[in-house]
Amino acid sequence: MISPEIELLTQALARLPGLGPRSARRAVLHLLKKRETSMAPLLRALEAVNEKLTTCGICGNVDTSDPCGICADARRDPRALCVVEEVSDLWALDRARLFPGRFHVLGGRLSALEGVRPEDLGIDSLIRRVEAGGIDEVVLAMNATLEGQTTAHYIAERLENFPIRITQLAHGLPVGGELDYLDDGTLAQALRARRPVG
Repeated sequence: MISPEIELLTQALARLPGLGPRSARRAVLHLLKKRETSMAPLLRALEAVNEKLTTCGICGNVDTSDPCGICADARRDPRALCVVEEVSDLWALDRARLFPGRFHVLGGRLSALEGVRPEDLGIDSLIRRVEAGGIDEVVLAMNATLEGQTTAHYIAERLENFPIRITQLAHGLPVGGELDYLDDGTLAQALRARRPVG
């Protein structure tokens, strides 16, 4: 029999995304075997983040400081603003280091089925940021879902009277993708977004 404490730890880890019960058990066994080199540093890191965790009052990112490291970075272009649905989207785009500007996290996407309305998202704070001036371009980096595209369209309508350029991420063929393995929606979008060669 496993002790109740170890079972609770296993159950807690199993609730994390990407970890099921078997993966959680393997992680717990590793932590138990490598107590000094794995468990103690993990505990310290979790405690430190738990004590300092905050949401950035400017962009909505999750960090240990407010403003977050991205908003506080003077090297970033304040004139370019990339709007994303979730913090995970911000982290993915920032990890690629392809966007030199700043971000704005909506905290979700419009969804009639789930009852998510514009006032439930960070759209009004986005509008206030644009109204304050100094932004030349807003990049709508919504996911290529019906709800994501509905959200992008709604935001574009709200921003259309501002003297800014509104752009959207291109959708279509992935690098290295083979046509016969792609779904119809991806192929259709790739054809609609075709551009001149050369």
